[in-house]
Amino acid sequence: MMKILGIGNALVDVLVLLKNDNILEEMKFPKGSMQLIDDYMFTKLNLSIANSEKLIASGGSASNTIAAMGRLGVDTGFIGKVGTDFYGNYFKEDLVRCGTKSHLIVEDAVSGVATTLISPDGERTFGTYLGIAANLKPEDLKPEQFEGYDYFYIEGYLVQNLDLIRKAIELAKKAGAKIIWDMASYNVVEGSRDFLFEIIPEHIDIIFANEEEAKALLNVEVEEALSILSKQVELIIIKEGAKGSWIQRGDEKISIATNKISRIDTTGAGDWYAAGFLYGLANDFSLELCGKIGNFLAENIIQVVGARFSEDQWLKIDNELKKML
Repeated sequence: MMKILGIGNALVDVLVLLKNDNILEEMKFPKGSMQLIDDYMFTKLNLSIANSEKLIASGGSASNTIAAMGRLGVDTGFIGKVGTDFYGNYFKEDLVRCGTKSHLIVEDAVSGVATTLISPDGERTFGTYLGIAANLKPEDLKPEQFEGYDYFYIEGYLVQNLDLIRKAIELAKKAGAKIIWDMASYNVVEGSRDFLFEIIPEHIDIIFANEEEAKALLNVEVEEALSILSKQVELIIIKEGAKGSWIQRGDEKISIATNKISRIDTTGAGDWYAAGFLYGLANDFSLELCGKIGNFLAENIIQVVGARFSEDQWLKIDNELKKML
């Protein structure tokens, strides 16, 4: 089985179930978006949700994907930065519980927190306070962190630090790893189109995007985006939510349908799709089976609050997965 290393913002999710979307309007957060917030906005948001029901779980886009694969038995590692506070210790311990090798850099600072506002219809909106997670620097990266990994998975949210991404890609390529890029969010793509046009054809081997992200990048519909990007990278996956996903590698093009599922919380749906797909890829399964496993995990994660399963839920997942293989 191939080994996969991830890099991303090491965050802890504070999940808030909203009774309505008033807080989104108050905070001026576009529904379904990811907004980076500063100290002032973080304090304001915490006051706004003070009386709301909350849950805590490890998060961060790449971390969700890597930890899920670790729990599925893939040999994984994760690079990120956390503080010495409660949230940092929580994140580090959870990573190890999932069977993922920690390449975390720890500093005496405040850890990153992603407040996930879950609307009554299941849509989620992020107010992300990066804290020390945003202070991951190119000089924190060492060649030995990349040794032995076949794939290197990068979350698009890291575009606030282009030098970090360039250094990470350089070290991963020198170690012989293929580069996987997850687009992260449509508004992140909109703000970093020039950089993406620079790195995709030259450095990226595999892309994960959803339809909004693909459109934000190329301003075309899904199938045309699939065609354009398949000429630039080895493998392109575009997710269409409840409609399923498209996969293309060279001339091989596949559409994967989803099942009708009532969603509770869409937090982590794309992350878990990527985890399922890459689990299949690491095991050299067909692209169709990779897509079906991705759909399966995404369909299950949207039926729980947060981006982690309990042990009882994992038993069910493991049993159902065995039937698919």
